[in-house]
Amino acid sequence: MTDELKRGLEGVLVAESDLSYIDGDVGKLVYRGYAIEDLAADASYEETLYLLWHDELPTRAQLNEFSAAMAAERELNDGVRSVIRELAEADEDPMAAVRTIVSSFSAFDDDADADVTDHEANIRKSRRITAKTATAVAAYDRLRNGNEPVEPREDLSHAANFLYMLNNEEPDDVLAETFDMALVLHADHGLNASTFSAMVTASTLADLHASVTSAVGTLSGGLHGGANANVMRMLKEIDESDKDPITWVEDALDDGRRVAGFGHRVYSVKDPRATILGAKSEELGEAAGETKWYDMSVEIEEYIVEEKGIAPNVDFYSASMYYVMGIPIDLYTPIFAVSRVGGWIAHILEQWEDNRLIRPRARYVGEMDAAFVPIDER
Repeated sequence: MTDELKRGLEGVLVAESDLSYIDGDVGKLVYRGYAIEDLAADASYEETLYLLWHDELPTRAQLNEFSAAMAAERELNDGVRSVIRELAEADEDPMAAVRTIVSSFSAFDDDADADVTDHEANIRKSRRITAKTATAVAAYDRLRNGNEPVEPREDLSHAANFLYMLNNEEPDDVLAETFDMALVLHADHGLNASTFSAMVTASTLADLHASVTSAVGTLSGGLHGGANANVMRMLKEIDESDKDPITWVEDALDDGRRVAGFGHRVYSVKDPRATILGAKSEELGEAAGETKWYDMSVEIEEYIVEEKGIAPNVDFYSASMYYVMGIPIDLYTPIFAVSRVGGWIAHILEQWEDNRLIRPRARYVGEMDAAFVPIDER
């Protein structure tokens, strides 16, 4: 057993997986062998979920059956609705609300007590958690803004239905397809922090709801899922200042501030998802007649790449894309969860196929042989 310290477990192999592969040196990402560029262009989120959960792309008949089963699980139980309403009235942070809501799903799930070895029950729970998370996020946003939730529709895709529930208006094809593509791009990404958190919890044989709740909590951090919201806040701060983007970035770096949306623990080159989202951000900006966010992002990217040699990650262009779509900034990370929940579940199911409790060591560096002093003598 090695005593070499690897902070953050960087470079440490802890599992084998056939779900997603990342080559950070060339900017390559695949889900079960399929290039992310092909999936983003041609596969729906439902197809991607089927691929991740069932190890193959579905036929048309399989996809129709799978999509219908997912859509049938979108409606929320009255108990969950009450939880969401109370959280909205308390003005809870959106990601904290999602964490509580996902945990509450188990109270109303007929399969909640099923053993983790019951694969069919796990698949049913997977559909419910994934479908209901989208409904819950949309309902929470509407309630906190003084509006009643919009009931889900079963005749819309997962992506289109979410936008419909969020805005009480059926999205046009461009918005629905763009959001669907974003869900595909965010569905999985190896053993990122939230996925690993889900796996650690699952390895104890805690149930699916507990494992996904762990992942939601991990995703909420600013060094993980919260980064996309930080990118948009940065862009708005630049826009409201009297500085051009490059000057603002230079001053921020001089002040020791971090420029959001750059760098990645895995990629040494540009994140392939950032390339795809950048093109879509430009397209949406042009369609909306509002390209300043994209233009500003390009300026910043060119400067940071040239001066610092650091490439943008997936968060950098998803921020401006969501903003042009009219999505509130503090909803970016919950939307990340709406997508990534499918990947978390895939890794949880994979963990249970050959489970071993995840239990690393820490090197003790504290005092030894301390003499205990009774409390009245301290």
